[in-house]
Amino acid sequence: MNDIRRRTVAGLNAGDTFTITRTFTEKDVDAFTEVTRDHNPIHSSNPFVALKGFNDRICHGLLVGGMITEVGGQIGWLASGMNFRFKKPVYFNDTITCRFTITRVDEKNRAEAEAVFTNQHQEIVLEASLFGVLPNARERQVLRDLLDRDA
Repeated sequence: MNDIRRRTVAGLNAGDTFTITRTFTEKDVDAFTEVTRDHNPIHSSNPFVALKGFNDRICHGLLVGGMITEVGGQIGWLASGMNFRFKKPVYFNDTITCRFTITRVDEKNRAEAEAVFTNQHQEIVLEASLFGVLPNARERQVLRDLLDRDA
């Protein structure tokens, strides 16, 4: 966490990339189901999963896509839009790597980014494009103060 925040405090530019990895468990899916009330049987019913042609129950796409909020939260990114392309299913206990790259920053700190999510087999499972605002100098100072406080 602190590495992403430290890099943010120094100032972010197009081309900056952050990489995080997470393994998704059945417990994660159960918690996400509870919060979102998304009870699609693709996440819980083996007979339904078999009819859909999947190998096993799958994680919610937005649970996996939510990895971008770990990076965005550390950056202090104020999101204005996100687009997702779900390419392959993510099964319980898959390990997903999210590579978040800032692709454009203008003079008002409005930014664009892309995120590519791969599984442990190096297959792309999800792609996302993001739009938002990066922190300005005063906001980066607050982030610096938070780093100092937590040190």
